[in-house]
Amino acid sequence: MEMHATGVSKGEWIFFAEFNRTATYLSDLKKILGFNPFCHSVELTDTENVYKWNFRVTDPQNNPFDIVFFVEQSEELQVELPDHIECADPDDLTDEMIKSYTVRKKVRWKHHPVGRKISDPTKYLFEGKVSGDMDIHREGDNKTKVHFELRVDVRFLLYPAFRIVPKKIVRTMVNGGMTFIMQTATNSMFHSMSKDFCKIHKI
Repeated sequence: MEMHATGVSKGEWIFFAEFNRTATYLSDLKKILGFNPFCHSVELTDTENVYKWNFRVTDPQNNPFDIVFFVEQSEELQVELPDHIECADPDDLTDEMIKSYTVRKKVRWKHHPVGRKISDPTKYLFEGKVSGDMDIHREGDNKTKVHFELRVDVRFLLYPAFRIVPKKIVRTMVNGGMTFIMQTATNSMFHSMSKDFCKIHKI
């Protein structure tokens, strides 16, 4: 029996570090996902801005299985110029102006369809879909606020032992378990980043 599971993780953190340094650090997808205990690898594909995330977890029978995500990453900046600087065309902004006056950076993730079958239950391989974003706000000279939110959807095969339980109950259990695992991994990920910063505080 096929089962569809959804997990969500979110949180807000204060990085006690300068905005540009924090934003550059957090934009390095391979680096930050490397702190996730379930992330096996992150690779940039041949398609621009599309990554392949490979997560490896263990099922209730202690079998390792892989969940592969193809994810398109995009970024947007919010620049607020002081009153004495006039600039009607964003293309006229210099790199120095962008660096000095960017107050927010948003990193978005969405599922990228690849047009071929990825899942192969015989090899414990499944494809998942990701959507989410990371909002990075300048809070002062040496303080940056980060909001992180991620949703994961996965289809997998249900073990025969679970098939005697009503599907609605199993789905609730699986979704709850998946959200708990994802939230724990996210908290661990941000905690691990603290070694590269003076201080990170969860709000």
